[in-house]
Amino acid sequence: MADELILHHYDTSPFSEKVRLLFGAKGLAWRSVIQPTIMPKPDLVPLTGGYRRIPVMQIGADVFCDTQVIMAELVRRTGDRDLEKGGGFAVNFWADRLFFQPAVAVIFGEIGDNVPKAFKDDREKLSGRPFDTAAMKAAGPPMQAQWRAHAAWIEGALGDQPFLAGDKPAIADFAAYMNIWFMGGAVPQVTDALLAGLERTIAWRARVAAIGHGQRKEMKPADALRVAAAAEPAPYTDHDPKDPLGVQPGDAVKIVADDYGREPIAGTLVAANPHRVVIARDDPTLGRVHNHFPRAGYMLMPG
Repeated sequence: MADELILHHYDTSPFSEKVRLLFGAKGLAWRSVIQPTIMPKPDLVPLTGGYRRIPVMQIGADVFCDTQVIMAELVRRTGDRDLEKGGGFAVNFWADRLFFQPAVAVIFGEIGDNVPKAFKDDREKLSGRPFDTAAMKAAGPPMQAQWRAHAAWIEGALGDQPFLAGDKPAIADFAAYMNIWFMGGAVPQVTDALLAGLERTIAWRARVAAIGHGQRKEMKPADALRVAAAAEPAPYTDHDPKDPLGVQPGDAVKIVADDYGREPIAGTLVAANPHRVVIARDDPTLGRVHNHFPRAGYMLMPG
């Protein structure tokens, strides 16, 4: 069980959909651990040291935080570098930030009055900004125009090929699809109206949806914690000796997201390179855990 792919997620999570589709594209078997949509998350934070965002992938006592590093690890493990074609990780960063923001504004401008207060309070703490549904409603038309502009980039990039990276689906497709899936699930009529006339994108949307999620099997959160407690982290030695921060393995460090959910995670540096940061933590219940974070979008600090 120590080498099983365990995804901590919830079914309506748009970021998790990217990873689930990658599982499907590669025909991977994985264990599904459903986590709460809001804090507290008592069965997640022991694995992450306080990182609360979803999804998180676990392999034994190695815990991968953020879809960027999750998908990079799946590329490494499958050996399929074609998944990176079409600027996959750059498209992923665009989808996570620039395309996601108008999607959020449109969705909650439409349904915000029906969102539970507990969810709004949680997202205010996560983002550090008010969850202002009145402002989202007011911003609805311009944000819908913004969202359609992003979708039109997908239309142009597809050309005559079935997927953004060519004949096979890749990270660029899963990332770009995320916001269409998110909008389509929350406000389907608005989504269909905003995609009207983008015929290549509409057909591509159906092709990506048909990929599926691979071989999913449910797992209880407590069982995932037991897997971590029984395992040792895998060695990771890919450290960049020319890292701009001058940090070295063994240094005490903290890492924090640079956008939202800025809970600093403290530990001992295992390795840092242009692609990822790995820190070791000793959890009182789980023992030694390695947490993997992307380099882009996160700030590593000594101390």
